[in-house]
Amino acid sequence: MLYEGVLLFGVLMLASALSVLARPLLQQLGLNHVYVDQVWMFIVLGVYFSWFWQRNGQTLAMQTWRIRLETTAGQPPGWRKALLRYVLAWLWLPPAAAVGHAMGLTLWPFIGVLTAGLLIWMSLAWLDPRRQFLHDRLAGTRLTDLRPLQP
Repeated sequence: MLYEGVLLFGVLMLASALSVLARPLLQQLGLNHVYVDQVWMFIVLGVYFSWFWQRNGQTLAMQTWRIRLETTAGQPPGWRKALLRYVLAWLWLPPAAAVGHAMGLTLWPFIGVLTAGLLIWMSLAWLDPRRQFLHDRLAGTRLTDLRPLQP
């Protein structure tokens, strides 16, 4: 995830630059709001991941770590499954944010609750017999380890 984050830093910097360039137009349209920027970044990330996943099942970081996303039939997911997986992978966020909001938490404690929500979401893979994430189960995809078997 850290390596993916380094790559995404550049992607999100470019998306931010485009957002700043579009700001005068957004102001004229009455769309100059922080939520518009957040939706824009969500879309950019969705296109980034879905494009790589539907293409060959791997982002650049996944290629390095020899992990591939595929359908249960062993093929790279199409656009529809890739986008569905992307959206489903964010399902941990609304409950965690609702808990943080209900508790009236400020910045760092709120981030702590979000981190706990993400860790709980990720740990659900241990309950799956094939150690797959819940969003993969729901989207009909799976992560496959491409490393050669050690004798």
